[in-house]
Amino acid sequence: MIRALLLSLRQLTDPPVLRVFVKSMVVTLLVFALLGVGTWWGTQAALAAWLGWDASGLAAAFALFVTVLALWLLFRAVAIAVVGIFADEVVEAVEARHYPEALKTARPVPFARSLAMGLRSAARVILVNVLMLPVYIALLVTGVGTAAAFFIINGWLLGRDLGDIVAARHMDAAAMRGWRATTKGGRFVLGLANTGLFVVPVLNIAAPVLGAAMATHYFHSQFYRKAQA
Repeated sequence: MIRALLLSLRQLTDPPVLRVFVKSMVVTLLVFALLGVGTWWGTQAALAAWLGWDASGLAAAFALFVTVLALWLLFRAVAIAVVGIFADEVVEAVEARHYPEALKTARPVPFARSLAMGLRSAARVILVNVLMLPVYIALLVTGVGTAAAFFIINGWLLGRDLGDIVAARHMDAAAMRGWRATTKGGRFVLGLANTGLFVVPVLNIAAPVLGAAMATHYFHSQFYRKAQA
């Protein structure tokens, strides 16, 4: 996994990868900007109806609070969902540079499928972490295990989603199910590594793109070469 990370970091400035990074960041920030504007508009309208006077300043402060909180809580889920839409470009760039033979047999993932995979990924991350909130809080109160629980849950989630991004180019649905069943441990380590990137300042911004690149190296080093042997 260290090799996959180092190779991914070296390719981060390649034009195709850099384009995905810029596009995904723009779309991600736009999502949170729209959330802020919507919160401000809705809060202002509600306060005006309730108080009978213009409360735009109070609404703006509340919208800012909600947006910052959402960035903190939901950035990873939204960023992974957005980069999932464009991830095929990252995977193709990594395959072109490091795995040209695999690229010859790859099938580009249609936009509709990439969009569906990204939305399902975000929904799983949000739903599972919301369900786990009582556990996180209980562990926080007892003073043990909160970080470990967070890493385990999100490592599991990310390992599945990042692996699927690459596998979808080389397998049908039935083959992907079999691949998931035989690569649980490796994908979990991949997910843990990417979860760790999300808590490192500066690197966390590039973590979704790095995750897609690392997943490509993982897939081809652990599966594709074995399949061709």
